[in-house]
Amino acid sequence: MRKQGKALWEHRAQIIMSLPVFLIFLLFSYVPMAGLVLAFKDFDFKLGIWKSPWDGLANFQFLLASKRTFIQMTANTIMYYLIFTALGMVLEVMIAIAMDQLAFKRMGKVMQSVLIIPIFISYTAVQFIVYAFLSSNTGIINNLFGLNIRWYMEAKYWPVILTIVKLWNGTGYGAVLYMSVLAGIDQQMYEAAQIDGANKWQQIRHVTLPSLVPMMTVMLLLSVGSIMHSDTGLFYQVTRNSGTLYDTTQVIDSYILNAIFHNSNFGFTAAATFFQSVVGTILILLSNAAVRKIHPENALF
Repeated sequence: MRKQGKALWEHRAQIIMSLPVFLIFLLFSYVPMAGLVLAFKDFDFKLGIWKSPWDGLANFQFLLASKRTFIQMTANTIMYYLIFTALGMVLEVMIAIAMDQLAFKRMGKVMQSVLIIPIFISYTAVQFIVYAFLSSNTGIINNLFGLNIRWYMEAKYWPVILTIVKLWNGTGYGAVLYMSVLAGIDQQMYEAAQIDGANKWQQIRHVTLPSLVPMMTVMLLLSVGSIMHSDTGLFYQVTRNSGTLYDTTQVIDSYILNAIFHNSNFGFTAAATFFQSVVGTILILLSNAAVRKIHPENALF
């Protein structure tokens, strides 16, 4: 006990610095987990969470009652995750390598700042930008190309539209993360490759990309846990929650948000989020186990 106290005192500066992060995780991530009990209760405002009667798996049965809706929104959620993850990672790595290869380093720093700006723009503002492009009457796209497409009434166009918006919003930030890895690569590795006669493309293939693999693996593992979660702002606000677009734009999170606005069955919404969390946990454990078996040094735990 004395040794532990001594160790805590020796590392008091680090402990104090990590305390705000610990409190944030405790208050906003762990304490709210107690609310998951709502998934198994018939919630009554008058009785509160703990005194409301238990109803077993009734909320989950209600979630699965409309199989077509449940299957469709789950399929949309997984589809967008795969598209965003695959295209996003490819573009992030390409941009990071391109920026790293710039001869004018000052220009690279300016481009970093420009690329990272979209991540700070709320989807509340982004929806107006998208509407300016896609409005039926005054939209830039229709006027520029002489089209007469009612974008907010045609569900088939929105997988592409949402993908473009998502990549515009997050790719620059991801690229900056990969650039931090590139900055740490030992330059002697490139010099050795040049001595062996490797050109730029061969250096990228045999030095740069292998150095990025650990970071790519970690980012992928972290994202797998959110496979059943989606950016509510993207799917709810950018689409303006248009019911005619639900076939291709409704995901689990936007479905839950609609359910909260239209009824007070918080047991149902808790069941939906519980389902998301369980699936995400299982997938991240399986993915990490697979990575640990293939490349143990790249596993999270």
